[in-house]
Amino acid sequence: MNNFIYYSPTKVLFGSGTVEQVGDCVRSFGGTHALIVYGSERTVKSGLLMRVLMSLEKAGVGHTALGGVVPNPRISKVYEGIALGQQVNADFLLAIGGGSVIDTAKAIAYGMGEPDKDVWELYAHTRTAKAMLPVGSILTIAASGSETSNSSVLTKEDTGDKRSYNDDIARPRFAIMDPSLTLSLPDYQSMSGCADIMMHTMERYFVNGGNLALTDSLAEGLLRTVMAQARILHREPENLEARAEVMWAGSLAHNNLTGCGIAAGDFVCHGLEHELGGMFDVTHGAGLTAVWGSWARYVYRDCLHRFVRYAREVMRVEPGETDEETALRGIEAMENFYREIGMPTNLRELGVAPTEAQMREMAHRCAVAHGGKKGSAKVFYEEDMYKVYKLAL
Repeated sequence: MNNFIYYSPTKVLFGSGTVEQVGDCVRSFGGTHALIVYGSERTVKSGLLMRVLMSLEKAGVGHTALGGVVPNPRISKVYEGIALGQQVNADFLLAIGGGSVIDTAKAIAYGMGEPDKDVWELYAHTRTAKAMLPVGSILTIAASGSETSNSSVLTKEDTGDKRSYNDDIARPRFAIMDPSLTLSLPDYQSMSGCADIMMHTMERYFVNGGNLALTDSLAEGLLRTVMAQARILHREPENLEARAEVMWAGSLAHNNLTGCGIAAGDFVCHGLEHELGGMFDVTHGAGLTAVWGSWARYVYRDCLHRFVRYAREVMRVEPGETDEETALRGIEAMENFYREIGMPTNLRELGVAPTEAQMREMAHRCAVAHGGKKGSAKVFYEEDMYKVYKLAL
């Protein structure tokens, strides 16, 4: 077991009708004028935005709305939000959406907190944040866990760089989580979200350097639960109980609960997917499943004890004659699950076919983004990253 700090200050309001409390929540955390950030017109057409506005007005909180956030959120929208927030003297960021919207709101809050600096410098890791405005969220997509995490991810359009920045000051003050708000999601988005939730846990599970038995049990239970509920949602998209299970799992998977006691997370698959997202604008969860199997087969011998445990405790496969055979059966079972819920298991199924030059470029960008190396199950350098892209074709 390794020393750890667990910090999860976000107030969670979970359940039906909790949206009506948003005005009081913003006011309780000092907000007097909220810059509301959202994505598609679904937020407007569903009546959700109006419910939010009515709650804010009832609490005496001013508001200005900024829509148009897209998946793989862009820095240009962040700059637009910073300018708008400054113009209306916003003192609170309220995100209505999933990870892309919440990440955009966090970045706007960073930019408004230090208006004399370029917010992209944080994502380029040339400085650290000293201040930001408070952020709250109303979750409409269970996936990224950004509603309780310290992380955010942005894409810089002119270079195609997709980069993350983690800082505990970015943890939202509150998260309103009503599972019914996810009912209108297309199946592909719901299943991509389930894949992302699982990967946040798996990136902390497939590691070397020590583990905590309780954390392992929590992670394995979370993974089994999400798999079971994803199968239900794939068949019964209106099953509200399954949506509630998945929504709560999304927060627990990325507030670092499943990382307590480990030496360090792996997150190579996330690094590889970020380059795919930056270059090809793919759905994040689907991009993760497209590279996971190739990554797993590339590293399992270096982290054999974890792959054997995963095969036994999560995938519940019949043990092989050797540990290697058991590990490979677990990997195969994981890929079969992805196929079962309609997720890709390689780049071809994802719908992209990078050239040799593009794979080399993505590998180089990934290595540079992480200081030359990344990983815990196996430490990856640029050539390793290239080889996994190649295997994933």
